[in-house]
Amino acid sequence: MAQIQTKDSGKGGKKRAKKHSSEIDMTPMVDLMCLLITFFMLTTAFAKPKVMVITMPEKDKDQTIKDQPKISAERTLNILLAGNDEVFYYKGQPTPEKPMPQLVKSDFSKDGIRKLLLNWNRDLFTKITEYRDKRLTGEIIVADSTFNNTIKEMKLDDKKGPIVLIKADSAAKYRDIVNIIDEMAITNIASYAIVDIGQVEVMMIDATKAGTPLIKYPVIKVK
Repeated sequence: MAQIQTKDSGKGGKKRAKKHSSEIDMTPMVDLMCLLITFFMLTTAFAKPKVMVITMPEKDKDQTIKDQPKISAERTLNILLAGNDEVFYYKGQPTPEKPMPQLVKSDFSKDGIRKLLLNWNRDLFTKITEYRDKRLTGEIIVADSTFNNTIKEMKLDDKKGPIVLIKADSAAKYRDIVNIIDEMAITNIASYAIVDIGQVEVMMIDATKAGTPLIKYPVIKVK
């Protein structure tokens, strides 16, 4: 800090102020700068946005129904998102020639949709988990690229796990989509896609909420 010292002129004279060059102690400023740098480094790391990459298929207007890949009805699991953390699911595909599939209500808890996915995808989930644990414990040493490619091959070779079709109605929120995709990653689902919900499925949700589930395929009026 700048200081001003007084000097006695002697013999009863007045004291004169002796001026010195002003000096600023920068030590506290250095400490403050270190604290600020540490603060901004931490807050920048914590505030880093998390991005979920979803690869969506391109819609081909010229593609006919015959060109679309066939999905096994026995492996198809339809997950319907209805908002308010409500999740409904059914197996197979509703067709007018067959009885309506049973719509089951679930949620995002560990005993909800995750338990269903784990039970159905048990073989692949166990296989990937064991391979990941061997790498973590050092039993096998492979590069990240080799590790990721091996898991991709495991998923491509899977012929028993469910093929999940995720469908959201107008009441579903963005967080519902994020939550269900997180469940796909946690349970190591090999095949899943986000598709548009059908009119029949919306009617199935409304009927189930009202306590009167559909028994037969409804008649859809074309507007």
